[in-house]
Amino acid sequence: MDFEALHSANFKLLDDVVDDWTKMLGELADLKTDAKDGLHGKANKANWAGVNATVSREFIGKTAGEFGDAHAQAESIRNILRDTQGELKTQQRLLKEAVERGRNNHMSVRPTGSGFTVTPNPDPAPANGQKDVDALRDELEGILRTATEIDSTASTSLKALVDLTDYGFSGQKYADRDSAANAIKEAENLARIAKKNPEDLTVKEFDALNAGLKKYSGDELFTERFAEQLGPKGTMEFWAGITDPNQNRDVYSARREELGDLQKNLSLTLATATQADTPEMQRWKWEMTDLGSQPVHKNSTTQGFQVMSNLMRWGNFDDQFLKSYGSELMETEKAATSNGRHGATVWTHMGPEPNLNRTGEDSGSDPVIGYLKALSNSPDAATDFFNDPFLSKDEDHDFKTEKGAKESLSNFDYLFEERNWPPEMDENRDDSISGRNNLALALEAATTGHPAGELPTADTPPHNAEQAGLMKSIVESISADNERLTKYGFMSDSMGQIASEYLPDINRAMTDDDDKDRLFPLVGSQAEMEHRDVTRFLFTVGQNEEGYAAVEVSQKAYMANLMDYHLNPDLPEDLRYSKDPQFVVEQIAHGSGEVSGTLAQARAEAVAGEAEEKDKAYEHSVAQWKNGISGVVGTGVGVGTSFIASPVGGAAAGGAAGTVTSVVLEELFKDAEGKAKDEAGPVMGEHWESGLESNTKYTEKAAELAAEAHKRTGLEDAGEWARTGAQSGFRASETNVNSMAADLKTDI
Repeated sequence: MDFEALHSANFKLLDDVVDDWTKMLGELADLKTDAKDGLHGKANKANWAGVNATVSREFIGKTAGEFGDAHAQAESIRNILRDTQGELKTQQRLLKEAVERGRNNHMSVRPTGSGFTVTPNPDPAPANGQKDVDALRDELEGILRTATEIDSTASTSLKALVDLTDYGFSGQKYADRDSAANAIKEAENLARIAKKNPEDLTVKEFDALNAGLKKYSGDELFTERFAEQLGPKGTMEFWAGITDPNQNRDVYSARREELGDLQKNLSLTLATATQADTPEMQRWKWEMTDLGSQPVHKNSTTQGFQVMSNLMRWGNFDDQFLKSYGSELMETEKAATSNGRHGATVWTHMGPEPNLNRTGEDSGSDPVIGYLKALSNSPDAATDFFNDPFLSKDEDHDFKTEKGAKESLSNFDYLFEERNWPPEMDENRDDSISGRNNLALALEAATTGHPAGELPTADTPPHNAEQAGLMKSIVESISADNERLTKYGFMSDSMGQIASEYLPDINRAMTDDDDKDRLFPLVGSQAEMEHRDVTRFLFTVGQNEEGYAAVEVSQKAYMANLMDYHLNPDLPEDLRYSKDPQFVVEQIAHGSGEVSGTLAQARAEAVAGEAEEKDKAYEHSVAQWKNGISGVVGTGVGVGTSFIASPVGGAAAGGAAGTVTSVVLEELFKDAEGKAKDEAGPVMGEHWESGLESNTKYTEKAAELAAEAHKRTGLEDAGEWARTGAQSGFRASETNVNSMAADLKTDI
């Protein structure tokens, strides 16, 4: 910074800017509140239909969120400006005080060009002569260096902050200039460490890198600068090198157990970085995808996809990056398998090769595994990926229809039904389950619209056509060959969660009622499924205790919500299923009974031969849901946001519905906890009657509570109506399952 510029600076303009941003913050805070409580709140409660149920509602939710991001970004800008304002004023004061002290010590300071000169007076001279002149000069130069750094880092931070997004706003918050500047500085320092030859890395540098990435992995300025400075090739060379014990035995020996933490922290860092819209990150994403099918270096057999896929197992990566990356990965898979004719030997882990994945679940050699884990955190990208084509009818391949004609395969078809998965082992040298398990997690995200392992919220959009179509494909595939799930029971928890969020669709498929759209209302797109396929699917999912629990608990919640919905006297006439409340209750109970009956038969099949211990595992899985759904019963737990839970529409079920559901589930959990601890479990012949009795009890309770809550006359027998319907539906499931028993492979 020029001497004269700082000495004579008038900070009035900067003061005004800080005041303007502070004023804007107040206005944005009001807009943020209005958007959240008004726009967003009303959108979640509105009775959306058709395309509006998914597109418009989701758009409004994202738009409302932008007001929060705008407020956060404005606050960061104001804070950086305010901090810079104060620090520059301090440097100006120090500069003037130093000049004044020099004058009192018989020295004069004059600007010369962009700099200055310190001149001693001839008579009287400074007290210590040239020593004082040099000291004053050094002091002034130090002040100017500090001011220059303040000005430069403020400019860099503000520009970087604004450049993070092409459209909308960054939600990153910084309390002052130093925190933003330090994030950028630390990113550059750590990138320099990671760019070193792995052989030269020290244990101290490893620790600094690991700690820094952990601290800043969610910081948008840091992650963008770190990724951009390290570069795609540098990223891959770093991870491939640091996991190879032959490249740096000292670090590998001392920090082998910490490599998993570093992998996670690096993955989270890169995920945040890909969300930036800077030209540098756009180029980074393109280059990383382009390098995927190439060796990490000329003497390596490891491809870029194998490295990067292990650095995307954590975090929410940019959707477009995941789509482009996935397309190129599957093209490489096609080439490596001769269009699916054989396994991808190029992805098979060879003994001497280092483990690129440090989680202990698999070696990391198969890049599809890590990529699927990334998709499990990014629902929109997952939906697109599974619906994308893998092979067309016109390509050279051996997949044919039953009639012998070539058929096209989607990525779902190939991965779920046809892929010859490379052999993988976990850290215990057992066969790894991570490939198909991550596939199930990715399908969970792709069909539900939220990250795998989470429950839907009021902000989760209702299912769109692509999600519903994928659900239909899953059900049909498992129905056609239930060993696609029973041989890999660990996938059933995800399949159960998926089913729990498509219960309106499932119940529609299992009824022949002409007015099933009103009986089982939903918003968004419906998964059009056949009754027979749904029965087979539920019977298969129910053979695993976690899959069973997810559907059983959610079906009870769904049934209770339906009772409240249809018995509510405020339900508009055009939404009423029937004017006869007895018929309504019996039909709801019948549908719920058929779902629970199908699950009960699956459970009986699973516990055969190991009855008591296995049966208690089922009860334990049901009881575990009590903790998982705490506080979210009112959103239609497990049913997702496609269920209309109140006469005015929307997913939020309050008041009576929340009470009815809570009471029914509390009784379900209490019974499950008791049975799980009971020393005398039921014998095989008692399972069916026990399931029938329990289901009837919960359904009867739901009908009675709903009738009582709405205080309608003529509903005194609602419990008995529910009992009749529940028993009818439960027994109907036995007929349905028995009719297809010969086709179902039940030896699990």
